[in-house]
Amino acid sequence: MSAPKILVVEDDAELRGLVAQRLEDSGYSVELAETGQQALDLVESRLPDLVLLDIMIPEIDGLEVCRRLRSTYPLLYIIMLTAKTGEVDRVVGLEVGADDYVTKPFSLSELVARVRAALRRIRNTHEQFEHGEVAEDPIVIDHLSIDPVKRKVLVGEKETQLTVLEFDLLLYLARNLDRPFTRLQLLDKIWDIQYEGYDRTVDSHVQRLRAKIEDDPGNPRYIRTVWGVGYKFQAEPDD
Repeated sequence: MSAPKILVVEDDAELRGLVAQRLEDSGYSVELAETGQQALDLVESRLPDLVLLDIMIPEIDGLEVCRRLRSTYPLLYIIMLTAKTGEVDRVVGLEVGADDYVTKPFSLSELVARVRAALRRIRNTHEQFEHGEVAEDPIVIDHLSIDPVKRKVLVGEKETQLTVLEFDLLLYLARNLDRPFTRLQLLDKIWDIQYEGYDRTVDSHVQRLRAKIEDDPGNPRYIRTVWGVGYKFQAEPDD
């Protein structure tokens, strides 16, 4: 089995080298890009398994690169690298399609752990899809249909395209109707991480899901906020 391919997009040469070395030492195949245009060209020529994408890069910034990659490669896993004080950057990065983010300065051990967790989820998803190991009927609630085997979501008769994590989050909530989950519980189950301070990751994914499956995202039918707790998938509509 070939090593997973990771594209590191970072214009700081020293950090780029340190990250690449640590990932290669961990058994991954690494390609490097310094600019947004280089990143887009590399992904088009050799699609990686995962992209580590800094926001502040020359030519085309990381947010725009993320937006373009997400529109073309909806299943590509993207982790943004953001400044520690850049809360707005982190939020916007998630809203344009990033699956996760790591704040600078970060430990290389934490970064590798996040990459390993992401690749494990990607591998499990691909194996399940290719081999049909899960025999489970679609979950149908009102006008929403979720097929765990084909990993397909229909809103009415129209299919909506979800990222890997968006689908996993939706399926997990739908399998546990009316059960509220905290953000930390969802981070642990869906992202396979146990770090506090990443609540915004869950919030942004919920917002993106609502935009894709709800008739009125501002007044959601399916994914409901449980104040003081987190989120749940509501089985029955409000009267």
